Amino acid sequence: MNLESICSAYRRHARYYDAVFGPVLHPGRKIIVETLHVDPGERVLEVGVGTGLSLPLYPSTVRVTGIDISKEMLEIARARVDRDQIQHVDALLEMDAEALHFPDASFDKVVAMYVVSVVPNPIQVIQEMRRVCRPGGELFVVNHFHSQRPIIREMEDLLAPLSKLAGFRPDMDLTEFLHSTQLDVIEKIRANLFGYWKILRCRRDPLT
Repeated sequence: MNLESICSAYRRHARYYDAVFGPVLHPGRKIIVETLHVDPGERVLEVGVGTGLSLPLYPSTVRVTGIDISKEMLEIARARVDRDQIQHVDALLEMDAEALHFPDASFDKVVAMYVVSVVPNPIQVIQEMRRVCRPGGELFVVNHFHSQRPIIREMEDLLAPLSKLAGFRPDMDLTEFLHSTQLDVIEKIRANLFGYWKILRCRRDPLT
């Protein structure tokens, strides 16, 4: 997978993303926002904000910035903010998640919803999320990881060669992901249909 293939995939997905993926993935979005436990005035960065389906779920007392690599998805997100008059969104920016244009410790919470399996280098994305999160803040990831059920795992392996076309990686291993990123996971929550997706609530080391 590379940025060109990802942008191409989401250029195709943008016009029907809300109808197809919105209802299926909504429970995970709702859970992760509820789990944030944000205080009034806190700054939240959503990496891979897409069409902005999660934006109305955030409390009106926080400040949200969203970034995405797909300008087509962002156009829909910006239209949503205008249409629904969502006042707590500071900015929606076209940006590569592997090279965030923010200073260190810019946000209190950093969220990645359904992102780490759709980027070329998920480890770099996590490193950037950690960098822009304040020490003692929290990182949140919701994503599908390689199933431990043999039949489903085999199907995911068969789909893996189509990653570039589909725009996501179906065989990302959770154990390997956690080892590579060194995330300090303080809570795991199953989400969405059959608990097929996992929410990882992670602590940003206060000493680094």
